[in-house]
Amino acid sequence: MHSARITLHPRDEIMQTMDRIYRYRMTTTSGGNLSIRDCAGDIWISPARVDKGNLTRSDIVCVHADGTADGLHPPSSEFPFHRAIYDARPDVRAIVHAHPVALVAFSICRRSPNTRLFHQAHTVCGKVGFAPYACPGSEALGKSIADTFSQGCDSVILENHGVVVGASDLSRAFERFEAFEFAGKTLIKANQIGEVRFLDDDQLRQAAERTVEFASYEPEEATAKERELRKQLCDFVRRGCRQRLLISTEGSFSARVSEDSFLITPTQHDRELLRADDFVLVQGDERESGKLASRAARAHQVIYDRHPHVQAIVFAHPVNATAFSVTDTPLNVRTSPESYVFLRDVKRVPYGIQYRDDGSIAEYVSASNPAAVLQNDGVLVTGATVLDAFDRLEVLESTAEAVINANAIGEVSVMSSDVIDELCAAFNLT
Repeated sequence: MHSARITLHPRDEIMQTMDRIYRYRMTTTSGGNLSIRDCAGDIWISPARVDKGNLTRSDIVCVHADGTADGLHPPSSEFPFHRAIYDARPDVRAIVHAHPVALVAFSICRRSPNTRLFHQAHTVCGKVGFAPYACPGSEALGKSIADTFSQGCDSVILENHGVVVGASDLSRAFERFEAFEFAGKTLIKANQIGEVRFLDDDQLRQAAERTVEFASYEPEEATAKERELRKQLCDFVRRGCRQRLLISTEGSFSARVSEDSFLITPTQHDRELLRADDFVLVQGDERESGKLASRAARAHQVIYDRHPHVQAIVFAHPVNATAFSVTDTPLNVRTSPESYVFLRDVKRVPYGIQYRDDGSIAEYVSASNPAAVLQNDGVLVTGATVLDAFDRLEVLESTAEAVINANAIGEVSVMSSDVIDELCAAFNLT
């Protein structure tokens, strides 16, 4: 995804990315700014005092090396620190600055999130730093942030302010920003329910070294069923991104096409931007030519092989359910009829099981246990249809959020065995 030659104009890149950040509620109408330094050395930046929820391409400002600016508005008041970062780090070509609530909370506590929660966050966020306070818009703030970036930091908490991330292009910067905020949100949630467990070097290496090898083949003409499943997967993946159930480049969603074939999300593609054609058809040890299947494809495959009733699978990172994955606190879904009917009891999968070649991940789901929590790696949900899997993912996340909230206001009360028996009889649960 990131190696492709970028042809989108900086105005459009900034406008589209800011729209996404605003829709995800990771900035306010007046807060935050984005910039791109192009190959000519010009800095394109979001404007000062313009509604972030209605930004247009004509609002974006271009600041030249001599300090002159082209645009309808003045550049962001934070332009000095953007320029200072670019001067300090020639490898940085795009910057995201915003005030997402979780990272602002860390900035208020003068701390930085430990990204060893997940391999994805640790890898994507890069070296994390902390920049001492200085007045917004000042040259002093620019120096403070640039000094931190010059130490090799890529994701920087600003004391009592917010966060700044830099990357080689704006899509990578957004990915880094999103992963950093997700780590922060998960830590805040997890600290409410138990002791947080972080990954050690061996565990991080285990995740980084996983590979998925498939031979390439040219599939026959797509059947009507395959085309329908492609559309469903595309629609629900986009919905999952909008509802913050999926991270833009992490997680996987698949659907069974036939006894020995399934469609799955491609690796390292922005989930919100996926098209139906982007999903990869996998059959046996072969994958559709010209595409790379998700690195979780073998885990999906073994679940389909062992469980003929499963027609769709999701590996995802909804923040509340994922908070349970980074603690030893079990997620008890015997808290409401809907939760138990949809999910039954949710098992916990030890770290790294999903990376193994022995197929043991399939032992943790069944017809009577359709969902599981993956230690330090989110959740796994199965379903009889794409809709069913997504519905269960929503219920799992809603249940996790309700339990976390309940812990904040009193003692969590679970349904009795008699109530569970009644539900099993009423809904014919096995």
